[in-house]
Amino acid sequence: MSKADLTFINNCRDILNNGFWDTGHNVRPKWDDGSPAHTIKKFGVINRYDLSEEFPALTLRKLAFKNCIDEILWIWQKKSNNVKDLSSRIWDSWTDKNGSIGKAYGYQLSIKHKYSEGEFDQVDRVLFSLKNDPLSRRIITNIYNHADLHEMGLYPCVYSLTLNVTGDTLNGILNQRSGDFLVANNWNVCQYAILLHMFAQSCNLRVGELVHVIADAHIYDRHIPVLETLISKSPLPAPKLKINPDVTDFYKFTVDDFTLEDYQTHEFKERIPVAV
Repeated sequence: MSKADLTFINNCRDILNNGFWDTGHNVRPKWDDGSPAHTIKKFGVINRYDLSEEFPALTLRKLAFKNCIDEILWIWQKKSNNVKDLSSRIWDSWTDKNGSIGKAYGYQLSIKHKYSEGEFDQVDRVLFSLKNDPLSRRIITNIYNHADLHEMGLYPCVYSLTLNVTGDTLNGILNQRSGDFLVANNWNVCQYAILLHMFAQSCNLRVGELVHVIADAHIYDRHIPVLETLISKSPLPAPKLKINPDVTDFYKFTVDDFTLEDYQTHEFKERIPVAV
């Protein structure tokens, strides 16, 4: 039985049963018809995923696995801020006429900074530290750059990753300011699980725990009927992640180097509206 499913179900039930409704307040997000998109939320949701035990893809509904990986490569490997470098259309609502999301996500990771060891962007700094000083307690990335927020199509939701090596095992803490639970929660979890696997394989490490911290974990009002149907289902066995063992260069991974074996899922055909 998938532990990720159980975590997701428990989180959703806790939010629905014990959360705070923002109805009666002015809210920024809107539905396509212009109506305010209200949410029920919990503050400070923390989950742990042992990636050495299972890959945390939901079985309650099918994860768009290839698109999920394509986006994390777009941000962390290509360090792009333009949708022309992305296969899916998930960012179209936040782009300008040129297809750019502004100084957000991959743009921030591409900026070079000076360190005592040399000049690196944030991704190359992580790779350098994991290979040369793996027990460092300073392996941190942060893309919430206040100086550039006014030039971002969307403020970063997932904004900080702290990596920590224990023995030969790589662990990570993912910080997220805002989490749309139905649309994006498992997507984000699986993306950063993939990223940890990429860093681990590139640096001759084993993968360990991913700790996911969400400041504002919320469910939109129009998502509740779909979500209640979803969490009434019984979890199936977790899939197995297979990675091409020949790739040891972080920048050489492609979407096709990752596959999920024995991935069983429940049927899910409901359309999920996205608030913008």
